[in-house]
Amino acid sequence: MNLRKDLSEKVLIADGAMGTLLYSYGVDRSFEELNLSHPEDIVAIHKAYIGAGADIIQTNTYGANYIKLARYGLEDEVKRINQAAIRLAKEAARGTGTYIFGTIGGINGAVDARLPAAPLEEIKRSFREQLYCFLLDGVDAILLETYYDLDELKTVLKILRETTDLPVVANVSMHEPGILQNGQKLPDALEELIALGADVVGINCRLGPYHMARALETVPLYDNAYLAVYPNASLPEMQEGKVIYQSDTDYFAQYGEVFRQEGARIIGGCCGTTPDHIRALREGLQSTKPILEKEVRPILELVPEEVEDAESGERLLDKVKERLTILVELDPPRTFDTTKFFEGAKALDAAGVDAITISDNSLATPRISNMALASILKHEYGIKPLIHLTTRDHNLVGMHSHVMGFHKLGLHDVLAITGDPTKVGDFPGASSVFDLRSVELVQLIKKFNDGISYTGKSLKEKARFHVGAAFNPNVLNLEKAVRLIERKVEYGADYIITQPIYDVNKAVLLKEALQKAKINVPLFIGVMPLLSSRNAEFLHNEVPGIRLTDEVRERMREAEEHGHANEEGMAIARELVDAICAHFQGIYIITPFLRYDLSIELAKYVQNKQQVQIVSK
Repeated sequence: MNLRKDLSEKVLIADGAMGTLLYSYGVDRSFEELNLSHPEDIVAIHKAYIGAGADIIQTNTYGANYIKLARYGLEDEVKRINQAAIRLAKEAARGTGTYIFGTIGGINGAVDARLPAAPLEEIKRSFREQLYCFLLDGVDAILLETYYDLDELKTVLKILRETTDLPVVANVSMHEPGILQNGQKLPDALEELIALGADVVGINCRLGPYHMARALETVPLYDNAYLAVYPNASLPEMQEGKVIYQSDTDYFAQYGEVFRQEGARIIGGCCGTTPDHIRALREGLQSTKPILEKEVRPILELVPEEVEDAESGERLLDKVKERLTILVELDPPRTFDTTKFFEGAKALDAAGVDAITISDNSLATPRISNMALASILKHEYGIKPLIHLTTRDHNLVGMHSHVMGFHKLGLHDVLAITGDPTKVGDFPGASSVFDLRSVELVQLIKKFNDGISYTGKSLKEKARFHVGAAFNPNVLNLEKAVRLIERKVEYGADYIITQPIYDVNKAVLLKEALQKAKINVPLFIGVMPLLSSRNAEFLHNEVPGIRLTDEVRERMREAEEHGHANEEGMAIARELVDAICAHFQGIYIITPFLRYDLSIELAKYVQNKQQVQIVSK
């Protein structure tokens, strides 16, 4: 048996799904663990695919790596599970001349966006451990499949090529035909994989036969590599709480020949496919003779257009790089009465603040939509808003739609945040979504500036978002916490907005930590005037992310006893502003209980400091 020779001479049929087939039998746990607990079921599925005409079967090891097995408490069983999978595949294929591919699946991607992305160093270690099993027990080729993250695939492919000369099949996955998740065109990505040593490059998962065929239309035949295609049976649907793939095998049969005409040398199936689908592919082939020439069609995606800047005046990010810049937060009302909110916004704008920031259901309490209020501020009052967006309240679909709405409304300054947990709010039983982490929300929004969606699809015009990220400086180890800012900047954050501080030394320590880490994005440091001792104690003890010094709490206690708590709260706020302005150019005033008069007073204090600075220069 010589795989490379066979691929040069004919089209090979591969097997179909393992995991979704097991799921259809009622299995809803680690499919790879069944190599140990139910080996007879795995052998039976392999034999069914061979009986249906598969020239290639793949080991039941898609998720048999340390990172994925750890989700089931099976991280110490990596070696046993992979060795069992190879043994079972060999048992099923004995005497049939069937090739066995050792399968290693992608880890990062969009299969479950709620799972945090694994660092590349962890992926490398996990990959090497799984690869070692295949090299030790012997397979005919390595199949890398379902990689939405091209960088991850390139990373593991480099490791593989440094380790073995076994044939390698490298498959990427797409949300949209011909376009990867990062917006890269499929042919360009496949060329990169070929340059790294892949013998076969192709596509699998997510899309059905029709869209897979459309994607292959854009891909040329390569001189130094072959093409592979593994479509899903169809798009999935939910029936009685179960994921179901509906696909007529007669329909699937049509695409065996279509894929051959597009130049595929390996044709198999992914999610939802069964031995019947593979039999249909085999029967649908008019020949196993490879196609040596084909017409390549362009990807039917428009290049995103640049959007003219219709916004007058400086952008917020430009201002803070040049001079003291003031943001003021106003919480949206909890009722339909917006009178005081808009009165406050107009008064703050008249006082010369640079932007009004509008929270997104702060403290998990439902309020009027901040997108609605921001749109009214911008279009009816000519006031520049900075709008918050939480990952708590929006799933990935809603998040995407929301950001598209921001763009069309001209709301181009966004603060991407996680949001307070729902249990602290009015509806403690409500679900927190968290499809994305805040850093990934930053990344999603910045993709819109390239004119592409989270899935890589062209949006046909480029947005112009400036994206802020949140940071809590009220921690014991500030230097360690600053690493979070580094990460958010790496993901694309243009500036950072902090929780309010109540320690004048915090500004100095934060500046030193930022300089040490060589972080130079602008920071807006939070200041929130205290209204009373009770207010101070509530913030200190019950609000996540806010800590007051013992000195400040004592000052507020004494001031309340003497009847001037408001005045003392403002005096503390001015002292904090002094400390912040000595080291930063961004001030973030958080308005307590819509007391916008206090925010105006504090804003004027900042402006006076700015005038003094200008005169002194």
